[in-house]
Amino acid sequence: MRKSILTATAMTALMALSGCGSSGIFDRERPDEFAVSRAAPLAVPPDFSLVPPKPGAAPTQSGSNQEEVLEALFGGPAPRSAAESAVIGAAGRSELGIRTAVGDPDTNTVNKGSITRDIIAAPEGDGQSAQAAIPGA
Repeated sequence: MRKSILTATAMTALMALSGCGSSGIFDRERPDEFAVSRAAPLAVPPDFSLVPPKPGAAPTQSGSNQEEVLEALFGGPAPRSAAESAVIGAAGRSELGIRTAVGDPDTNTVNKGSITRDIIAAPEGDGQSAQAAIPGA
């Protein structure tokens, strides 16, 4: 038993090492890792139009850091196509506080009945055990 395990292990190791050979389907062009050359460091040319800030002067940046980050990440407002502008114009302007108005007790709601409430409250599932209930039967 021990001899067969050692033989199987040796055979597996030999098969794994044979895949590392230089002939076969694993041949490919590899870069020479020793042929790497160093690139010259980047040099930033001086900008002579910049002037150091005066002590006590107000900052020259306009806007907050958050606005600058959003501008850098997403850019400015994108130009809209004619079709998109027409759809937005036809939709009209939405109310900005719609999320707070939904939970307001003064919001008018329509009672859709118990059937709609039962459908919404039904448990999720694949429908294997679903049954249709006929009202009044």
